[in-house]
Amino acid sequence: MKKIVLTIIFVAAAAVQIQALNLFDNITYSLRFGYGIGGTAPIGMPATIRSMDSYKLTPNFTLGLGVYRGIDEHWGLTSGLYLENKGMDVESTVKNYSMAFVQGGQRLEGNFTGGVSINVEQWMLTLPLLATYSFNKQWSIHAGPYFSYVRSHKFTGYAYDGYIRVGDPTGAKVEVGSDEGSRGSYDFSDSMRSWQFGVLVGADWRFYKQWGAFVDLSWGFTPVFKDSFDTIEQELYPIYGTIGITYKL
Repeated sequence: MKKIVLTIIFVAAAAVQIQALNLFDNITYSLRFGYGIGGTAPIGMPATIRSMDSYKLTPNFTLGLGVYRGIDEHWGLTSGLYLENKGMDVESTVKNYSMAFVQGGQRLEGNFTGGVSINVEQWMLTLPLLATYSFNKQWSIHAGPYFSYVRSHKFTGYAYDGYIRVGDPTGAKVEVGSDEGSRGSYDFSDSMRSWQFGVLVGADWRFYKQWGAFVDLSWGFTPVFKDSFDTIEQELYPIYGTIGITYKL
């Protein structure tokens, strides 16, 4: 009986070792470097946001190691670890927009009409888990979820050239100017999440030996702010497109 048990344990251990070795078969690695354009935005443009007046490019770089394991001739799995920034710098015109800011040392909360400047910066580590389909040795597409740990985040800005109705749309009217002393500044960085989850879709093109190019679209499913944050009336999601180059190791 003892010999049978030892034999079973030996066979099981051997099977685990074989599976572990097979797990690392058909694996390739690549370096990925890209630049992203997008923003932290609501789903659909609410009526309180009347216009987007300016959009400035920010250093939304992605640098990471991609890991691909082939399953058969066409299908495979892609993962890796990316360091990336998802930021934006925009100005918009709003009307009766629910928000809060500090003007002259006094905190005001209510409905604001005027101009709003927003600066967002989020540095994160991202783990994608993507199903990949290869048409041939040059072209492939991928899609699946991603998980991000946000190492540092910033959401700051100011309201200017308008007025705020304190408390509600019929509350006391306070004028808001354009210089530092009369405009309203805000910093909601402490209310941002440290974890994000979403979906990523994209395509890769191998154009010369180890060199390739890629395009990705990531759409966050979790709002950037914690559930307890209700100062801004809409939930904001990170939505970004990235284009870049790859190098197969």
